[in-house]
Amino acid sequence: MGLFSFLNRKKETTNSVDPANHQNSSASLPGIPEGVPVGNDEFHNNDGVASGENGIYLLYRFLDRNYERKGYDDALINPDNTHLQQNTEALKNDLERTIRKVKTFYEDFIREINFHISSRSRSGMVDTVEELKVKKETAEDHIKQVRAIEEEVANNKGAGQGIIISYTRGFKNGLAAISHHSIMKKNF
Repeated sequence: MGLFSFLNRKKETTNSVDPANHQNSSASLPGIPEGVPVGNDEFHNNDGVASGENGIYLLYRFLDRNYERKGYDDALINPDNTHLQQNTEALKNDLERTIRKVKTFYEDFIREINFHISSRSRSGMVDTVEELKVKKETAEDHIKQVRAIEEEVANNKGAGQGIIISYTRGFKNGLAAISHHSIMKKNF
């Protein structure tokens, strides 16, 4: 043992945590700020969409979900046509809200890019300005796609109608499963 080993031993005991007295709080976890994920790089909201995900990919993720399965499960829970109508209307509203969110993201992004283009142009940063213009063109192409999807939704066509058809098909399959299970299998 060294001359100052008693100092090291005291330091070790003050930094150790007694499991019996350990409280589950963020204050007792040194070095990990509150709200930081541990062992998970991606957060998801209730819709299964990665938080922080913006733009057209947010919209496509919404459109790519399995609505037939959702309709089937909803029919098993509440097999009422009113429930079907309310849920299809809610899906359409969710899609419209997602479209507005994506459009707002791109409109804000394009405004920000325009500022950077003018600012970097004044500074003579030719290569950076060219990169920013490419990003702006990509954002403009994406917002055109979003507007096309929005128009299809307004006319009950395309991807928006596909969601409703998928959900309705699942709901009807759920109703058929209920009938099959409760009526068709009965022997009389």
